[in-house]
Parts: sequence; structure tokens; C-alpha cells
Amino acid sequence: MSAVQVYEQEEVQKLTERQKDILDAALRLLVEDGDNLTMAAVARRAKCSKESLYKWFGDRDGLLTATVRWQASKVRVVPVDQGRPDLMSLTESLESYARDWLKVISSDTSVALNRVAISHAGSGRDKLGEIVLQNGRFALAARLKPVLDAGKRAGLLVFEDAETAFRTFFGLVARDVQIRLLLGDWPGMTEAAIEEDAARATRQFLALHGAGKAQRAE
Repeated sequence: MSAVQVYEQEEVQKLTERQKDILDAALRLLVEDGDNLTMAAVARRAKCSKESLYKWFGDRDGLLTATVRWQASKVRVVPVDQGRPDLMSLTESLESYARDWLKVISSDTSVALNRVAISHAGSGRDKLGEIVLQNGRFALAARLKPVLDAGKRAGLLVFEDAETAFRTFFGLVARDVQIRLLLGDWPGMTEAAIEEDAARATRQFLALHGAGKAQRAE
């Protein structure tokens, strides 16, 4: 388990049920109000004092960071044997990650959060774009890379750079799903479709980077 994974898990585990409720309230407000998210609005929706929000999360950026991290924590990584994982456990880990990620990005809360972050990017209004990148995409990459590296050490995967391999997997999972969601289209993200997409992306990734590819090249 990487230091990033440990830190994220510790941060999420520190949250009380009351704090989780507040973060869920913040996510709902992002869906409903977008840019109008304020500490006062969250306090009203969550029925808590602004003083409690500032005490627990700091300023608005701190609240947004905790909110993004809470949403991203729903994408789990099934651990594999870091010494020598087998192909079955590696496949299960990749498929599970892909399923969780597709479920998260297709939720109303993630779509709203990403829309607001994109609208604020480069505007100097706040750090939401950076917050989403650091605690979303970059943190999710750091979570999966130890699985990819373990697969490489076991001779199950072949790649030169874990970041490039992650981008390939990420692209196979995402395809055009996220951009369609952001533009208001609904690409049929049912439970069954997500299961099928996760399995397909994993098969395609293993076809590109699996040990069988290296054996065919020899």
C-alpha cells in the first residue's frame, strides 16, 4: 500500500458520521446550486453552525477538498499480493476499480462537481480545479499504480512506466463517457452496462500490457 493510499484512508477514517453527512450535504448542494456553494449554505442544509464547518474543514477550499476526497474514496482498490499476485487477483482488482470509477463519475454529484471545477479553471476564483485534480484523478492514479507495479514484478504485466500504463487503462475505462455526461448526455450507465464496460476495459488492457503480449513478441 502506498503512502498516498494510507494517508487517504486515514483521512476518511477520521471522519465522523456527522462530518460525512455534512460532506454529503455539500455534494447535494453542488448538484442543485453549482457555483452558489457557500459555507453558510452548507451549514443551513446540514443543520450545523458555520463555526463547526470552519473548525472541521477550515475555509471553503478545505471543505471542497474534503468533499472531493470523500467522493473519490468510493473508488476502491482491491489489494493484491505485492510479492507475487496471480492473474485472477490482478484481473479482479482492475475490474473492481473500473466498476467503482464508472459508478462514481456517472453519479449526479460527480458530474456537478466536475462541471463547476471546469467552469472555475483558470478563472482565479478558487482552487477547485486543482483540488479535483489532486484529490480525484491524481489520487486515483496513485491508488492503482501499486497494483500495476505488483503485476509487472510478477511478470503478469509489461510496461515501461506506471503512469503511462495507468493512462491507457484510464482511457479504456472512460472512453467518451465522462465528456458525454458533462455535456448532458446519458450513455446508458446501468449496473449491467458498468459491469460489462469494466470487464471489457480490463480485457483490453491485459491484451495490450499482459504477459501474453510479451510472449507473442519474442
